[in-house]
Amino acid sequence: MSQQSPISEFTASALSSLRSLVDVNTIVGDPITTAGGVVIIPISKVSFGYASGGSDLPPGEKKADLFGGGTGGGVTIQPLAFLVINGSDVQLMQMQTADSTGDRIVNAVPGIIDKVMGMIKKDKADDAGVAIDS
Repeated sequence: MSQQSPISEFTASALSSLRSLVDVNTIVGDPITTAGGVVIIPISKVSFGYASGGSDLPPGEKKADLFGGGTGGGVTIQPLAFLVINGSDVQLMQMQTADSTGDRIVNAVPGIIDKVMGMIKKDKADDAGVAIDS
C-alpha cells in the first residue's frame, strides 16, 4: 500500500489555482465592441512559474510531524497588442515600441505593404480613367 506524499497535495492545489488563472481567454481576450461598431480584441503574453519542495523531518512525538514542505507560483500577464477590426479593415496595434532594428523592420512591413497596394490600386484607377484622343 503506497501512501501519497503531502507535497503531492500542495502541488495539486497550487497547480489547480494557476490553471484557473491562465486560460485561452487570458491570452486572446474577449472581444470589445465600441459604439461605432469597431471590435477590439486584446492580445497578452502570459508567463508563469511554479516551484515546490519538501523534506522529511526527524521523527517527533506524532507521525504528522515527519514532513515539512511548501509550494509557490506566480503569473505575469503583459498586454502586447490589440487586434482592431473595423468593417473589413483589420489592424494589429502593438503596445511596445521596437527594441532593435530587426523589430522595427518587422513592425513596418504591414504598413509598407498597405502603401504599395494603395499605389497599385491608384495606378490602375488612373489607367482606367485615361482617355485616348484619336
